[in-house]
Amino acid sequence: MMKVGSDMKEGCKYGTHRVIEPVGVLPQAAIKIDNEMTIYDNEILIDVKALNIDSASFTQLKGMSNNDPLIIEEKIIEIVESRGKMQNTVTGSGGMLIGTVAAIGDKLKGTIDLNVGDEIATLVSLSLTPLRIKSINKIYMDIDRVLVTAQAILFESGIYAKLPKDMDESLALAALDVAGAPAQTAKLVKPGDTVLILGASGKSGMLCCYEAMKRVGPCGKVIGAVIDETSKEQLKSLDLCHDYIVGDAKDSMKVYTDLVRITNGQECDLAINCVNVSDTEMSTILPVRDGGIAYFFSMATSFTKATLGAEGVGKDVTMIMGNGYTKGHAEITLSELRENKKLRELYEKIYVSH
Repeated sequence: MMKVGSDMKEGCKYGTHRVIEPVGVLPQAAIKIDNEMTIYDNEILIDVKALNIDSASFTQLKGMSNNDPLIIEEKIIEIVESRGKMQNTVTGSGGMLIGTVAAIGDKLKGTIDLNVGDEIATLVSLSLTPLRIKSINKIYMDIDRVLVTAQAILFESGIYAKLPKDMDESLALAALDVAGAPAQTAKLVKPGDTVLILGASGKSGMLCCYEAMKRVGPCGKVIGAVIDETSKEQLKSLDLCHDYIVGDAKDSMKVYTDLVRITNGQECDLAINCVNVSDTEMSTILPVRDGGIAYFFSMATSFTKATLGAEGVGKDVTMIMGNGYTKGHAEITLSELRENKKLRELYEKIYVSH
């Protein structure tokens, strides 16, 4: 599938040389990109082991397929063949991958800390990553993971992490998939803050809770919003929150009234949205005080619903659309699993025991 030679073509740092249509956009915004596995001089070729489809995308795929793995497999193949990348046509999101470095472009040799044979996780979205799937070998419906025989391209600007030696690759994949959320939480939470985390019992939510608990100090409060009592009890067993809201995150008035009841009439300083379903924008904005922050990590977020919804209720809040990258995010997230034995054991139970 791959050709390597001294006549490698020169590529753009940001991968625009791979864009087929529309002309002039970057690969993430493109409808179709070139997924030929002949690498340019500034690209890295990866033999892919597994795709971690982002939660919002996989939830949508399960919903449209009635939870049938065969239909999901067909849909993934269809998307990749038509777009040259794994980008959900409804959510626009992708996920990330793990694999082994198969080749390095001439321009990059000696300039990066990678060698052929290194195992890495890409920390850029599949929605911009050239991908060619030979076969889908297994789909893990409960953890959004797809085992594949495939190859992918990482651009010169693409970020990655070498898989750590002290943990199973499946555990590292699960954590690195959402690394941006806890790392951004570490930057945003201040001592004394009241923090609301929606989707607190999910993969990104638990890591955000742990990071927030570290940062708020003795005068702060972390409140986890979860779907049911089972999720609440799981968080309680891990000591990841001070208090809890149980119910549908789409019910913004319930989330709001429960929060002000817990806080004796006060609104929160920061709300972090980690859910994987749509229509939770106002449950994130409404509980935040004027001058506070609403941080949307969820890929199911609608910019229009968030901005016009905030305007409609007269909320002067800073809204941040979650960036999956912030400096040091991989190290921060992996360190959390090393620091918290109970959290790591739960992640191993969920993501490694398959």
